[in-house]
Amino acid sequence: MDEKEENGLTNPFQSFDPEGKAADEHEEADNPKQRGIKGVPFRVIAPNLVTLMALCAGLTGVRMAIEGRFELALYAILAAALLDGLDGRIARLLKGSSRFGAELDSLTDFVNFGVAPALMLHVWILKEIPSFGWIASLLFAMSMVLRLARFNVALDDKNKPAWQKDFFVGVPAPAGAMLVLLPLYLEQVGLPKYSEMAPLVLAYTLFVAMLVVSSIPTYSGKTIGVRIPRDRVLPLFVGVIACVALFFSYPWVTLTLISLGYLISIPLARRAWHRANRAMGDSAEAEFGDVNFGEDFEETDSNKK
Repeated sequence: MDEKEENGLTNPFQSFDPEGKAADEHEEADNPKQRGIKGVPFRVIAPNLVTLMALCAGLTGVRMAIEGRFELALYAILAAALLDGLDGRIARLLKGSSRFGAELDSLTDFVNFGVAPALMLHVWILKEIPSFGWIASLLFAMSMVLRLARFNVALDDKNKPAWQKDFFVGVPAPAGAMLVLLPLYLEQVGLPKYSEMAPLVLAYTLFVAMLVVSSIPTYSGKTIGVRIPRDRVLPLFVGVIACVALFFSYPWVTLTLISLGYLISIPLARRAWHRANRAMGDSAEAEFGDVNFGEDFEETDSNKK
């Protein structure tokens, strides 16, 4: 038995390659540089562990919804959103970003913010409209996966002006999930649920799905807080503490107000984007958010022959 077969028997697991540089296990075995690596730094693994914790939270939210415990289901989705915001920052802080982590994060976002909210809404009220309710859930989940795919493609655009970093194309995945669950927040606040409300929830679900997959500019918030003026640091502390206290005291009222505030900010973001675009003299305003799904291959003379 040769060395490769022996390694396959003694170690049945494939070597972890966070950057995907080795095409297969044979290439890795034949590469002296790959053989020289004794292990993967924990700083590369840590963000992936946080991402997997977020996935567990999202799937737990689906289970809680199936069991009828919608309050716990909402808490699970909120935990998934919180962990989703942490994994990328942990990766950048520890300098542990990797191609594997980026792919894992994208797949986790689809489950947590596309599949889980769609199933929760269906179990909660959309099942009252058997066919159309399920179609609305499907459309929301499909809009989310299309939005994530478009976002991944847009990452390769190196020519985007610096000012566009302040905006997203459409509503981002975590915000879309938080928005579409607004009817559940209202129930937790005390609004009674009636079967007759199902068509309204269906229309609202389709509306959020449209926002997710649209090219409407929305605020990204990435540059907020990068530099805080000295005279605003103490008021910032007080404001953050007040928001946290409000959330723990009145979580569903707070989430309802945040969701409504975000909806109001969308037309404001669109106006701000157009102002910045005119200031930069960008003539490609109408093409914002266009996605290149592939090259147009024209038939050449050699192909004709």
